[in-house]
Amino acid sequence: MKKTLFLTLVTLLVTACGGDDDGTPVVPTPTPTPTPDASITLVSQSITNGAEVDPATTRQLTLTYSTSVRVVSNADITLNGSQLMATLNTADDKTVIIPLSLQGGTDYTLKIGKGAILAAANTLVSAPELTLNFKTTGEQPSVTPTPGISQTPLTASTASAQRLYRYMLEQYGHKTLSSVMANVNWNNDCAEKVNKLTGKYPAMNCYDFIHICFSPANWIDYTKIDPVKEWVDAGGIVQLMWHFNVPKSEGSTDVTCTPSETTFRAKNVFTEGSWENKWFYGQMDKVAQTMLKLQEAGIAATWRPFHEAAGNATHKQQANWTTAWFWWGYDGAETYKRLWRTMFEYFKQKGINNLIWVWTTQNFNGNSSQYNVDANWYPGDQYVDMVARDLYGYNASQNLQEFTEIQTRYPHKMVVLGECGRDANTDPARPADSWAAGALWGHFMVWYDGGQGSTDTMCSDAWWQAAMSADCVITRDQLPHLK
Repeated sequence: MKKTLFLTLVTLLVTACGGDDDGTPVVPTPTPTPTPDASITLVSQSITNGAEVDPATTRQLTLTYSTSVRVVSNADITLNGSQLMATLNTADDKTVIIPLSLQGGTDYTLKIGKGAILAAANTLVSAPELTLNFKTTGEQPSVTPTPGISQTPLTASTASAQRLYRYMLEQYGHKTLSSVMANVNWNNDCAEKVNKLTGKYPAMNCYDFIHICFSPANWIDYTKIDPVKEWVDAGGIVQLMWHFNVPKSEGSTDVTCTPSETTFRAKNVFTEGSWENKWFYGQMDKVAQTMLKLQEAGIAATWRPFHEAAGNATHKQQANWTTAWFWWGYDGAETYKRLWRTMFEYFKQKGINNLIWVWTTQNFNGNSSQYNVDANWYPGDQYVDMVARDLYGYNASQNLQEFTEIQTRYPHKMVVLGECGRDANTDPARPADSWAAGALWGHFMVWYDGGQGSTDTMCSDAWWQAAMSADCVITRDQLPHLK
């Protein structure tokens, strides 16, 4: 057995090595490795550098290369700083298609970074970087306010409030004002973090009276307006809102906004002597005290109380979850409107004349098949200066749908993005992308506490960097003197 195995191995070795007739071994010639193309060149492009194109007919940029290519996921392709998506032409693997949404009368810079487009046969070979400058014909789109929009706010008669409203009206449809929410209540923390990241402050900072029921305390004191004054003295615009907390039950020190967690009923606010009536007016007095201090300091602000009132109450298929998610909407539209109008008139009686009133619609969440509009929750033109919408994770086309619907329904009011931020892992559309799509919000305000990146807001660092460098976005350093 061993001898047979030895002879077999010798035979295999001789056969494998081979040799010439004289017995000299033949060294096999290795198969040469194909040499990939050393470079990729751009053969043609549908828009040339320096060209002027029609925004109505120019829907894409096509780039044809000298060899088959592929587009890297999350490729570094931007238009005026906003990320673009690119795809490979299914009929020609040498051609890349980049969809475009262009405005008239605008200068554009499209950039493709190195490594964004690679050779299909060898991913070590990259297409060259590309910077393409071009412009569009026509005029920059505008939502120039209709003659029905008041040139002055409803009750804001102070000089600073008049200037603020007039400035917002002048910018409406031309540029959007940036804003960020305070870290919960009465500070400029998130704005500072945005500046540290991007080198710029948002134009506006929003403060919440959510903890007014505890003030004054050693941890929160709304009678000290230093944070707001510092912001205004640095050139910023002030926004104010109120998560109006109520006791969970009469006499309780635990508070909430959620109707399922409290026995507080909005309809009882109008019954003199009820505990709801006493709490409602007592808290309004505390807020009014701070409002008057701001007014005395020459500070005007947008004011967004009782936001998102309808919640899910406008859902066409009613269920145990299709209710308002704040107590101020829980008793229905008529009670809600009465709350709004009561506050509006009460603040007037207190001599508060520095507020621009902003009402937040729920619209129908972009889904008319399931939701009715909440127009019957609208307090009325004589009680509202602006109409807002809160959107989380909405892309540019969804922003456009919401903006168009709201503007159509309330043509005599400026339309703004009251809140925005991530939904799950999805950033909202970048302002430049929404703007390019036609969603020309008067301003946008990013919510806090998202744990995203370095700003601790509900938008990523990449989103903020793109937003604060976009041509359509106004930052604090670009504001005129408004105080």
